[in-house]
Amino acid sequence: MEEVVLQLKELLFPSVADIEVLSVDVNIEIVRVDVQCTTVGAACPGCGAWSTRVHSSYLRFPADAPSAGRRVVLRLRVRRFRCRNTVCARRTFVEQIPGLTRRYGQRTERLRCALAAVGLALAGRAGARLAAVLGMSVSRNTVLRLVDILPEPEVPAPRVVGVDEYATRKGRHYGTVLVDVETRRPIDLLPDREASSLAAWLAQRPGVGVVCRDRAPFFAEGAAAGAPQAVQVADRWHLWHNLNEAAERSVAQHRRCLRALTPAAPQPEPESAPVPVPSASPWPTGHRFADRTRARHAAVHALLEAGHSQRSVQRQLDMAWHTVKRFADATKPDDLFTGQWQNRSSVLDDYKPYLDDRWNEGSTNAWKLWEEIVPLGYKGSYQRVRAYLREKRTSPRPVTARPPSPRAVAGWILRRPDTLAESEQLQLKAVRTYCPELDALTRHVRSFAVMLTERQGGRLPDWLAAVRQDDLPSHWWCYQLRCGCGAGRRWITASRPPVG
Repeated sequence: MEEVVLQLKELLFPSVADIEVLSVDVNIEIVRVDVQCTTVGAACPGCGAWSTRVHSSYLRFPADAPSAGRRVVLRLRVRRFRCRNTVCARRTFVEQIPGLTRRYGQRTERLRCALAAVGLALAGRAGARLAAVLGMSVSRNTVLRLVDILPEPEVPAPRVVGVDEYATRKGRHYGTVLVDVETRRPIDLLPDREASSLAAWLAQRPGVGVVCRDRAPFFAEGAAAGAPQAVQVADRWHLWHNLNEAAERSVAQHRRCLRALTPAAPQPEPESAPVPVPSASPWPTGHRFADRTRARHAAVHALLEAGHSQRSVQRQLDMAWHTVKRFADATKPDDLFTGQWQNRSSVLDDYKPYLDDRWNEGSTNAWKLWEEIVPLGYKGSYQRVRAYLREKRTSPRPVTARPPSPRAVAGWILRRPDTLAESEQLQLKAVRTYCPELDALTRHVRSFAVMLTERQGGRLPDWLAAVRQDDLPSHWWCYQLRCGCGAGRRWITASRPPVG
């Protein structure tokens, strides 16, 4: 039995030395263990004086982590000692077992460490759910509280710092996040993105040698003021992201080139069946008003042919006498529609060709088109333009192959050539063949990608000169890859990529 108790002690309390296991009761679900401390005395937590005078004792039941799928119930006998120091404010105190209990603690140190580790990994709600599965039922607030009372970890002085912004409310409130690029872990959060805050933070850490940032001017000013000895480098992610946006805008300027690659819609073959001649009436069959008018016209003429008078028809159909007379005078129902919508002009008619051209170019925003035709002399309302464009959207159009979107073409240009599907490669080849400017854009983007991945920063001036030499209409986008301090060139030659 003693060997079993010793093995159980080593299993449940491997790091606790000064305890004695009195009894063990094991069943299918619960392990009950009676434990007491074996030390002769204890040190007063107030003055530190050692005392062996026992005042009293009582039982504590600290919660413990389960063992082998069974719930562990501890019955811990603790003693209360008298403090012999007469000047100490404490008269009595309770002994604590290092590695097992703490003052006012409801859980053992092993259970506290397990719950804190779960909380660090999953936070409150998810941590509480996992703890319940592991047999350590606890609330989400307790998990967060155990994480909150953990001591702050010691962060080594960073050498390479990444600086970027984060939003607490997008478009309104922004802060600054600082990351240790070498360990890829966040270091600190600043409540704003002012240059003075970043400068003060860097001034307290003189060991910073490299500041990795984006092209924000306040970050450049803060890094120069707070760490003048540090080298400022541009973030490769921001360089490629800026190139991505600029390339997409450049491709968007060549929508007509993309549309020209789309094959024309095939003309429908004439049908052999005779096509009915449309009626001259503006009201087609199936229209609610037209069908009701035709039905009433037929009913009026049927009663008149049966010998009824117009007054009799009025009473039977519950219609006004003038309405009956108008239906009786009309030889056919289409005569009742004449003049209602014919020869009616609109103030938008003169501007419909312009709207059709802009619609075919891909501009479908009603408000933007209304703003474009107002300087041309349009006096109508925006609602009329919106209704006309809505009619174009809902009208049936011939099924044709859609041209690739600028974003899709920009994606083909920016992705690795070996990752493109065969159909994408063929379409990109057709785009480059038809449009020399997009072909030059593709060459420059891929050249920049090689320079960036192989860290050949010395080629950046030659690359910029080659872009200017091509004299592209949108060659200004190459300036987005530059930085006033030469950060882009420095980062391309850097040896370690940052955290985005």
